[in-house]
Amino acid sequence: MRRHPLTWLYVPGDRPHVVDKALNCGADVVVIDLEDAVDPDRKAYAREATAERLADPQPVPVHVRVNAVDTPLAAADLGALAHLPGLSALRLPKVTSPAQITRVAETAPADKGAPPLYALLESALGVERAYDIALAHPALRGLALGEADLRADLGVRHDAGLDWSRSRVIVAARAAALPPPSQSVHPDVRDLEGLKASCAHGRALGFLGRAAIHPRQLPVIERAYLPTEEEIEQAESILEAAQAHPGAQALANGTFIDTAVAAQAHRTLSLTQGL
Repeated sequence: MRRHPLTWLYVPGDRPHVVDKALNCGADVVVIDLEDAVDPDRKAYAREATAERLADPQPVPVHVRVNAVDTPLAAADLGALAHLPGLSALRLPKVTSPAQITRVAETAPADKGAPPLYALLESALGVERAYDIALAHPALRGLALGEADLRADLGVRHDAGLDWSRSRVIVAARAAALPPPSQSVHPDVRDLEGLKASCAHGRALGFLGRAAIHPRQLPVIERAYLPTEEEIEQAESILEAAQAHPGAQALANGTFIDTAVAAQAHRTLSLTQGL
């Protein structure tokens, strides 16, 4: 069994040679971006190059971030890409309502069904409606924040000002039985120590994995989100004790365990699968 993806590498869709490199750099998921990373006069080329790339299956899962869902560009993106063999999922930016998810999902031919969808919440309105968006359609497989746009929308001056929105989206995803969201990108590709600290904070909040914009960020993200040897040993001890003596109990080191603690231990060990 393969573990939950921890690294999601964004690459611009109008640079096929960069996409080639990204597919072989160790990211769990490659996200081809047709939106913010592509200049307006290169949108059509990016779409055509991505369609050509995804005409065949790919060596790793490939998601495509299309243009904003209520625009003609998005309609063209969806028409060209939605059912190509190499596409694993579509990422929908600037989502503000459940109707946008439903509309995208229902444009799929009935005999093929909608591809997996991910909603990117990048505004105060999107965050406020996070739970309703999470329940919009069975094709929706996850939520994520777009923190650059959200920061601008809220006028946030310090990183801590986004923590309420982060927690809101994490809770909404869990309440809707979706996987934990991945963290938004760390924009300074040279600041690996800052990335490490930010990942530790995100993991503490409940994120699982993170988007990246440069391959050098991938090992830092993976190390931050994989359990440490100490965490693995603790999880194994908890599950051994829970199996031997079902019910609430205290371990020899004083750790109290019950069903919830055992569930968290299972989650910890699941991150080591496929390594």
